[in-house]
Amino acid sequence: MKKNTDMKSYSCSPAAPRSSPPMDPKIWSKLPPEILEYVLSFLPLKTFLNLRSTCKGFWSLIFSPSFISKHASPTSSPFSSFLLLSHPQFHRHFPLYDCTLGTWRNISLSLSDSLHSFPSFSNLVSSGGLFCLSDSTSCSLLVCNLLAKSSRKIQYPSFSLHLEHLTFVTTPTGYIIFALCSGSASNCAFVYDSNVPTWKRFNGFGPVLGGNHHQQGVLFDGGLYFATPEPFSVVMFDLGSGKWERPVGGLPSQLTFVRLVSDGEGKLYLVGGVGNNGISRSIKLWELGGDGNWVEVQSLPDLMCRKFLCVCYHNYEHVYCFWHEGMICICCYTWPEILYYLVSRRTWHWLPRCPSLPLKCSCGFKWFSFVPNLYASV
Repeated sequence: MKKNTDMKSYSCSPAAPRSSPPMDPKIWSKLPPEILEYVLSFLPLKTFLNLRSTCKGFWSLIFSPSFISKHASPTSSPFSSFLLLSHPQFHRHFPLYDCTLGTWRNISLSLSDSLHSFPSFSNLVSSGGLFCLSDSTSCSLLVCNLLAKSSRKIQYPSFSLHLEHLTFVTTPTGYIIFALCSGSASNCAFVYDSNVPTWKRFNGFGPVLGGNHHQQGVLFDGGLYFATPEPFSVVMFDLGSGKWERPVGGLPSQLTFVRLVSDGEGKLYLVGGVGNNGISRSIKLWELGGDGNWVEVQSLPDLMCRKFLCVCYHNYEHVYCFWHEGMICICCYTWPEILYYLVSRRTWHWLPRCPSLPLKCSCGFKWFSFVPNLYASV
């Protein structure tokens, strides 16, 4: 049988693809910001985090509602938690310390957009992902969620009252504002619940909470807990009945100052100085036990204690504490660093100084806990 040698061979390889012209990189600068945010929100989280380092403009997009709503849910967030530093020289811009990465961010959070109709404020507090500002000029409060770009203006209970103390705490269903006011007749306490957006008035509060405007009350076991000045004690305002109580036993001896911190999950801590004649020699941490007594947890190491006491220089009214994502933060109004206790590791640390802060800065340092939450309603 004769083989057919005249058959032609054909190539089965696919045709080479046409090369598309390169995209003009200037197109990104021509897109409207909301379109750019929307396009980038579809990137996987890991890809987006890597992309941020390529452009300054991309750094701020992590706080855009489009990106947050794409990657966040009401019960979880892809974002780090932050500590915010406020100082008069920052002009309402707050440098961000990323607690997950352990470093200062190159961007800052600004209140300018939320304060266009709130030009002056005398007090600023935070809880969860919300901020609360008081303005004595307009006799009002402003609660704002900077991520959702939403806010609510709340008038004081009365224009004739002077705000002596402000506590703002978020709850699983909203937030609570507690205010102590002094008027022409008598002192009184007011409570605002975001679920029932009205003020409740409670007359004749008994305890004196002192003039420490940096320290808020802490939410624990259905009430707001406060530490009173000397003679030191712990008092509780029952949010249900509006009555003041002294729910815990005696405090540790030889205290020179007292601050309270709650973890929001059933534990109440006491931070206090121990010494004689109003001068601290050591700083200790206690936890409230089930029997109502304080159980010592840790003492601040000597070298760290000496540094902190030199910072305070016995002006303990400048000391305030708060809870932040597993950390008990101890701050001083006159010092640009945070001393914190990491509860899970039972270790003490100093937070590094903010690099954008001038070397010569006087008092005015105020720290805030900020846990981004797009779904926190105002």
